[in-house]
Amino acid sequence: MPLQFEPIHPVFAAEANAIDLQDVHDPATLASIRQALDQYAVIVFRDQKMSNEAHIAFTQRLDGTLHTQTSLSVLSKNRFGNEALTDVGNVDEKGELMAADDRRRMGNVSNRLWHTDASFVNPPGRYSLLLGKVVPPVRADTEFVDMRAAYDTLEPALRDSLEGLDVHHSIVYSRQLLGFEFTQAEQDRLKGAVHPLVRTVQSSGRRALYLASHASRVVDWPLPEGRLLLRDLMEHATRESVIYRHIWRPDDLLIWDNRATMHRGRPFADRAHRREMHRTTTLDIPQSA
Repeated sequence: MPLQFEPIHPVFAAEANAIDLQDVHDPATLASIRQALDQYAVIVFRDQKMSNEAHIAFTQRLDGTLHTQTSLSVLSKNRFGNEALTDVGNVDEKGELMAADDRRRMGNVSNRLWHTDASFVNPPGRYSLLLGKVVPPVRADTEFVDMRAAYDTLEPALRDSLEGLDVHHSIVYSRQLLGFEFTQAEQDRLKGAVHPLVRTVQSSGRRALYLASHASRVVDWPLPEGRLLLRDLMEHATRESVIYRHIWRPDDLLIWDNRATMHRGRPFADRAHRREMHRTTTLDIPQSA
């Protein structure tokens, strides 16, 4: 059966029919996944029993250059031995639940803020692939919003006023909002990056707001006015009616386009239940003409 995608939300997001992505090598199928991402921005693939190596290999086939400069790579040693595979779980290198005050846990708790992966580096993130290796017996959802729809539904005058504005993104800023502390050496390694507030997704041609909890300020604007603008745009983009909530099943693989979405994890009893999620992210390196 050819690869097909069924919409699961009125605005965006789709679920693919049965396919084992480990076996996908042909350019046509990979191209169809990219085209579906251009259309839906978030795609759910069920029953993906991937090893870490297969996860990384498929990501490279899909898009190429992997993001490795994560905040966790600065804070601690990667327990998988590969910085391209981000540990979004709540267990330590011994497989035990992390202590409440473990810095790695607190870094992952910060993912409950709305964000888009790797906006704090340049080039920023393009696709993220999050695999549910161990899913807890309680709801631990991930929520998404479509930033193309957020842009499209702005008042025309406001939309026009955003053209040409740049925003500084810093993971130090977003983590400090929750009281996370960084050493000076860590801050020096996490300088952040500047990106346009409105981006054109190169592969689809659609315009999208490029926002995140990492968005610290509007460049060349007074700090209060810039942060108020960003807050207003975040509230517009994350209205309850436009959120897609993913309820995880074991071995779900979600792929999303960071240029077109924001997402956040939802709280659950992470001191009582194991949750192991592995993520790869690719970098948005401009495509050749």
